Amino acid sequence: MSTSIGATVELFQSITTVAAASPRPELLTKNSSVSVIKSSGCLSPKLSVPTGACRKFDCRVGGSGSVPSSSMAARSTRLNATANDDGHEGLTYKGAGVDIDAGTELVRRIAKMAPGIGGFGGLFPLGDSYLVAGTDGVGTKLKLAFETGIHDTIGIDLVAMSVNDIVTSGAKPLFFLDYYATSHLDVDLAEKVIKGIVDGCEQSDCVLLGGETAEMPGFYSPGEYDLSGFAVGIVKKDSVIDGKNIVAGDILIGLPSSGVHSNGFSLVRRVLERSGLSLKDQLPGGSVTLGEALMAPTVIYVKQVLDIIGKGGVKGIAHITGGGFTENIPRVFPKGLGAVIHKDSWVIPPVFKWIQEAGGVDEGEMRRTFNIGIGMVLVVDKEAANRILEDAERTNTTCHLIGEVVSGEGVTFQ
Repeated sequence: MSTSIGATVELFQSITTVAAASPRPELLTKNSSVSVIKSSGCLSPKLSVPTGACRKFDCRVGGSGSVPSSSMAARSTRLNATANDDGHEGLTYKGAGVDIDAGTELVRRIAKMAPGIGGFGGLFPLGDSYLVAGTDGVGTKLKLAFETGIHDTIGIDLVAMSVNDIVTSGAKPLFFLDYYATSHLDVDLAEKVIKGIVDGCEQSDCVLLGGETAEMPGFYSPGEYDLSGFAVGIVKKDSVIDGKNIVAGDILIGLPSSGVHSNGFSLVRRVLERSGLSLKDQLPGGSVTLGEALMAPTVIYVKQVLDIIGKGGVKGIAHITGGGFTENIPRVFPKGLGAVIHKDSWVIPPVFKWIQEAGGVDEGEMRRTFNIGIGMVLVVDKEAANRILEDAERTNTTCHLIGEVVSGEGVTFQ
């Protein structure tokens, strides 16, 4: 196998220049040794099983999807095509190539080998704290990056998908590592991607601690690459957000998304194909092109969520990724509790209306595939809900009271 060591060295120099120009959190001291690109693996001593572990079904053909562990209430996820009034079959996630049933089965089997999986992040005990770790990718949103040529924000998506997961436990992200793989290293292109990762780390107030650049001739199509990310944070054991204290009557506060974020893109691409529109066409009902709307970077909620947590009253947090409302919100509830969502409590962004109309996607399918405008849901007591809404009005930020916790499992919309 031949690789361009010179190109890798040049990329390393570009990254260190970008990183050096960026504000660095206090985690790194002047004596810290940081490997931005490395090719050697790290071995750790044999450790006891962590208190909590995460496992998510990441559908590489259609973005990342979070699936509850086998210990949580099971729910059928089989999707069937439905005929619309015009005779066309409505598109579904499974029809687009993503088999959530298979992902659920894999998680069930893994749970037998590694008990305790199923959370948004994995918790590892360390003294009076937990290290909280998460890993993710950006799925086939990469395909749109290749088609649109928008590469400078896909790194933000990569960071967001992991740090948004670990902050659901109340953890402050400490550091992030990335994996960039391609058949032929285009230094200018890779630098754009890494710049986005650096931007995402700045938004998360964490350090880009290291990563791997893999050049694998013949493995990827020309001009294409793949990404993975890994984040680690920390939270005091007595401050973990775990949902155990959630009760009926608690309030659901929704934080708005920027759009599709980084999930469901194989369905999105099928909708785009059926619509006959191009990524350069205007988004129906919107003020930007389809490409710009679909490539809008995932919101990083870390600072906002940690600020809300610091004021008290937060009992549970759900990151709305693959699985949408239907799968992700119940993951934070104790057994026997569910949610009622007030479907008119926020405005559905135009991009989701276009997806539903152009693809003939059933409303229930939309709710279990996409975030439909809400990227993070906080379960809080009533006092905290009032304070959060008042703070949002005072600071001119946006959040929504979208529902409440009820007795009985599942998520219903009213």
